[in-house]
Amino acid sequence: MEEKRAYAGELDIRKTSARDKIIGLAGNPNVGKSTVFNQLTGMNQHTGNWPGKTVANARGQYTYGGVNYILVDMPGTYSILASSAEEEVARNFICFGGADVTCVVADATCLERNLNLVLQILEITGNVVLCVNLIDEAKKKNIRIDLEKLSQTLGVPVVGTSARTGKGLSRLCEAIQEACKERRACRRIDYGEVIESAAAQISKRLDRLPCGGLSTRWLSLRILEEDTAFIRSLSDHLGAELSEDTEYQKALLAARAILVSGGIGQETLRDCYVSKIVRESEAIYHACVQTKPDYNARDRRLDRILTAKTTGIPIMLALLFVIFWITISGANYPSELLFSIFSWLEARLWELFAGAPPFISGLLIGGMYRVLSWVVSVMLPPMAIFFPLFTLLEDLGYLPRIAFNMDKFFKKAHAHGKQALTMCMGFGCNACGVTGCRIIDSPRERLIAILTNNFVPCNGRFAPPHKGQIYAGICVF
Repeated sequence: MEEKRAYAGELDIRKTSARDKIIGLAGNPNVGKSTVFNQLTGMNQHTGNWPGKTVANARGQYTYGGVNYILVDMPGTYSILASSAEEEVARNFICFGGADVTCVVADATCLERNLNLVLQILEITGNVVLCVNLIDEAKKKNIRIDLEKLSQTLGVPVVGTSARTGKGLSRLCEAIQEACKERRACRRIDYGEVIESAAAQISKRLDRLPCGGLSTRWLSLRILEEDTAFIRSLSDHLGAELSEDTEYQKALLAARAILVSGGIGQETLRDCYVSKIVRESEAIYHACVQTKPDYNARDRRLDRILTAKTTGIPIMLALLFVIFWITISGANYPSELLFSIFSWLEARLWELFAGAPPFISGLLIGGMYRVLSWVVSVMLPPMAIFFPLFTLLEDLGYLPRIAFNMDKFFKKAHAHGKQALTMCMGFGCNACGVTGCRIIDSPRERLIAILTNNFVPCNGRFAPPHKGQIYAGICVF
């Protein structure tokens, strides 16, 4: 069968037939989006980086009702009012990726926060399916979500799932299939007379340009923010430079004049957007979700202890001390065992190469094998202990509290509070700590985190030394 392609923004997606459907998978971080992706695609997936970005993407395929669906897992993001590489990639794919349907995965246990992203996407495209994941966890917390009312309010299909067990995924596939058959109108949020009038000035010009079915009103709202990266992406999509379009420039000047006359400056425009979206999310949440007044009382009690000025820092230091002590002390035994095994194997290898020229045996055994065995003996046991303990803290929800406790101190150093997490991760492995700096939105603070994270002593530097103390040089290297 002849292979066809669909250009998806920065990602070249290959279709095997004209009937193939492209589905974008969006959502906040840690809502089970990857679990949904893995459950639907199984092993039929491909991972890589978005071209020109250090942002990972995953693509997979699944078949439902005789139709092949190409699932594109977008990076987790809290907003598409882009201020980071992840947000920019997600926004550009939703706008210019040519997806037939965007499936937004939301966390049922904190739906109000997730609705912010849902409403933003609904302003771009009406072809959306909302997957309310972790519905079983919500029931445990006595959170009751009226999915039918939520669907009627948003105007899109809403499916409750528990992706870990596969519950509801068949209904999700069915909803996606139905959503591919019809085009839905975008949902509008009223930002007030001044902003709407300003956006209308630009929309009049964009309506006469080939925008490919995109909401010109939403494009106008983004243009008013003077987001140069988005305007450049829009110009590439239109195949024309907007800065050279005289009618567009006249419309833009008229729109800015309306904002100024209405008392809305460039620095307050985004605040107007965000506040309106948040209020809309709150209204929808309270209309469709019922909770017990004390459903999160236990979390609030923990917050009062773990983030208090008097107890937060001492508890954090005590937990880190326990983790380091367990890592350093516990790594001695498996490290000594590995060292003994590799030493015994090295002796056998010297016997095997007894007749070989010294420079060959020295290169293979004294060089390659010995260095490899030393690195494995020293590095593997601490990492095998530290990272599971670090993951346990993450699963218990303590890592965000560490970032909260340290944010004030990092701000004084003109750094970001999230760097506390990357530095903690660096104690296990600095490579992981540096790559983890991508969670920091500000490019300046991200660069500071990358540079200063290298000064964190990773596990190899406090790993237990062995005979001759020769491992110190390797670990510091």
